[in-house]
Amino acid sequence: AGARLLESAGVIACCRSGRMLLGQGKRLGMVELTPAGQPGRPLQAQVLATIDAAEARTVISDGCTDRHGNFVFGTANTGADQRPIGSFYQYSARHGLRRLALPVVVTARSIAFSVDGARMYFADAARGGIMQCSYDAERAKVGEVREFAQAPERGAATIDSAGMLWSVQGGGVAQYCADGHLRRRIALEQEQPSGMAFGGADARQLLLLGVRGGLYGLPPALAEELAPGVADTPFDDGPAAVADSQRRRQGD
Repeated sequence: AGARLLESAGVIACCRSGRMLLGQGKRLGMVELTPAGQPGRPLQAQVLATIDAAEARTVISDGCTDRHGNFVFGTANTGADQRPIGSFYQYSARHGLRRLALPVVVTARSIAFSVDGARMYFADAARGGIMQCSYDAERAKVGEVREFAQAPERGAATIDSAGMLWSVQGGGVAQYCADGHLRRRIALEQEQPSGMAFGGADARQLLLLGVRGGLYGLPPALAEELAPGVADTPFDDGPAAVADSQRRRQGD
């Protein structure tokens, strides 16, 4: 039996403990999943942080863990004005919420990390190209912000083990080399994709989530050519990280 949330989540990440980290509107939360065999019940997330509480227009729009187990995410302006007031953040049990010094956006999208974790990719779904920057996970520091690739549309993104970036763009996906050059663009006959991730045996399948809820993969002939994906690092909510967080709060 599946679990049901009391409030829908736009972003989700697995935790080392087996719990789930959720981005729900303006809040980051944590839920404990119901053990197998026990009656399911609606899950209420424990609130970890409220994001940009003074600005009613922004909500969490995209996010993933970095290679060190921190959760990196961005926000979007849901107001009619569509001004660039969205920001990017890192959340960890050790350090709490830290804002990344990146340009403001209308809608944060395309957050992904290089295989070694030293480079972050991101975009504004409303304008511009896919961007890249240097990324220091321990200090939540970014730098050397520059365009990675021009892109007509900027949706979800993921990295394969060859260091290539895959980007959801309209009715298909695009693959970019590590230097930002477009390698291929693949039009899809199924419903328009909204998200994607590598899965299957040895993470060799690029799985796509459609806007109407369908789940499908690339045609077999194309799938055979792909480099495997890179497994996501679970969010670090282990005892050491939680103890650091408690000491930090007591010292505030």
